[in-house]
Amino acid sequence: MRHRPMHEAAAIEIIGAPIEVGTSEPGALMGPAALRTAGLVRILADLGHAVTDLGDVAPDCPPEARGLPAVAAWTRVLSARVEASLAGGALPVVTGGDHSLSLGSVDGALRHCARGAQPLFVLWLDAHADFNTPETSPSGNLHGMPLAALCGEPGFDGLFADGPRPLLDPTRLHLFGLRSIDAGERALVAARRVAVTDMRAIDEFGVVAPLRRILERVEAADGHLHVSLDIDFLDPGIAPGVGTTVPGGATFREAHLIMEMLHDSGLVGSLDVVELNPFLDERGRSARVLVELVASLFGRRILDRPTPVIEAVPRDLAT
Repeated sequence: MRHRPMHEAAAIEIIGAPIEVGTSEPGALMGPAALRTAGLVRILADLGHAVTDLGDVAPDCPPEARGLPAVAAWTRVLSARVEASLAGGALPVVTGGDHSLSLGSVDGALRHCARGAQPLFVLWLDAHADFNTPETSPSGNLHGMPLAALCGEPGFDGLFADGPRPLLDPTRLHLFGLRSIDAGERALVAARRVAVTDMRAIDEFGVVAPLRRILERVEAADGHLHVSLDIDFLDPGIAPGVGTTVPGGATFREAHLIMEMLHDSGLVGSLDVVELNPFLDERGRSARVLVELVASLFGRRILDRPTPVIEAVPRDLAT
């Protein structure tokens, strides 16, 4: 099932994922509540969308569980919830929570797309590649490994639901805003031919041209685009509420322009907003920025920009 273009009213389902078992920094489990407090549901409803807040998912594991078993429990419950939302014609917005939640959201989107023989593309707006494996990761934190697991790299047995599963094609993955990558994952990203637009490229060419190429490719393939927005994609001076700050990120206007282009494309079928850590924030500043960015993706603009009318200038008045 294809979603209606995003410039029309959409059925949006908010799915909270208060997960921090993929990181060693406490506080990310408060992210979904902070985004709700910052007005996420209200602002999307004010834009004319039919918004349903499904509350927070709850994994089938003890609260004290950690490591791969805990992440596996979150992955399975999130995958099922996202797949059900997509099957019902809604656009799921998963709020977190650390980036290991994308194991579940992308897996759910992959399963949905596999049923309809539609290719899934992933736009990963992040300072990090998140393509480590247990063997290459310096920290062992699973929020730095979701893409490797989703693409079928070894070392993740038992993470997903039993039985065959669709894999994410690494050539349909685009890392956008990259500025920190470990040596082991650098080699994997190159070997798997993952597309990368790092901050050096954005500094040189801006965000419009590379993002337009991505969107043209998704449109040509009649694909489903999953967007995963990590708060550390932004410069920490704009959004400090994150445990993995990396200087030199996207500016406020660059980020809003990306969201506006995604909205105009009508291609986004599912969304993650991850790694918000209110414990590290400054009076809710980062949560408000993220809510504004999500609003831009769903159609909010500073100004309406109708097609300008260009009138001919009489020759005798031309200078």
